[in-house]
Amino acid sequence: MGRREDSIVYLDTHIAIWLYAGLTDKFTQKARNIIDENDLFISQIVRLELQYLYEIGRITDSPGQIIKRLAGLINLKVSKHNFEEIIIEAIKISWTRDVFDRIIVAETKTQDCHLVTADEKIIKHYKKAVWE
Repeated sequence: MGRREDSIVYLDTHIAIWLYAGLTDKFTQKARNIIDENDLFISQIVRLELQYLYEIGRITDSPGQIIKRLAGLINLKVSKHNFEEIIIEAIKISWTRDVFDRIIVAETKTQDCHLVTADEKIIKHYKKAVWE
């Protein structure tokens, strides 16, 4: 299926990592479909979380390597959305203490976009989370 130019979907950090690693068998069919049919973005905070994971040894490739490869493979883009607006929205999120999750969800909320994630807490609290 082709991409719909008017539909933007954000990817959670672990989704970007799985795509980079070729672990598509981890995805539900619904997640695969939404990835295949939409323009894909990550939040700037995903770049920072990738750096954090790289620094602590949880991933072996740098954020630059991951993003460059995904840009070529799936035309992934990094959002340039207004950070102040995102933080204003993140302050309203009280269901998690995870700063990365708060900002990722806040950005998708400010954009009124879906977020592909397998994170159960996000799925429970963000109505536009996509997995099952």
